[in-house]
Amino acid sequence: MLCSTAIDSPVGRLTVSATDDAIVAIAWRDEPFGERNALLVEAQHQLEAYFTQRLTVFDLPLMPAGSEFDNRVWQAMRQIPHGQTRSYGELAMEIGSAPRAIGGACGRNPIPIVIPCHRVLARNKLGGYSGGAGLQTKRALLALEAVAR
Repeated sequence: MLCSTAIDSPVGRLTVSATDDAIVAIAWRDEPFGERNALLVEAQHQLEAYFTQRLTVFDLPLMPAGSEFDNRVWQAMRQIPHGQTRSYGELAMEIGSAPRAIGGACGRNPIPIVIPCHRVLARNKLGGYSGGAGLQTKRALLALEAVAR
């Protein structure tokens, strides 16, 4: 059964949605529904620890809805260590794709922050960010991880 919880964060109010088995979405809105399950409680604890710089690696079961390609990109993003970045081009070379396709998959990421699309940058600039307040949110997440930008 799908349910969600709202969490206040330094980058805005987040709604985390999950089944009993996996996190399926994080969105910048305040629309929680259903009964909060144990996984949502754990997700809240981990997100709070991340935002207070006590957690650098999330340990949550994830089930992002997307194409096979999207899931390959999202898995590659999960391998980017906390405090580091990769370019769209670097990820494209890693999975055998094109930078523009990587950017599209970043924009479709249903579980931002945990699947760290904020760590993917354009070659000479930040690139885009579809979550929260856009680039302002991306800058805040990178600053939280002590990435100079």
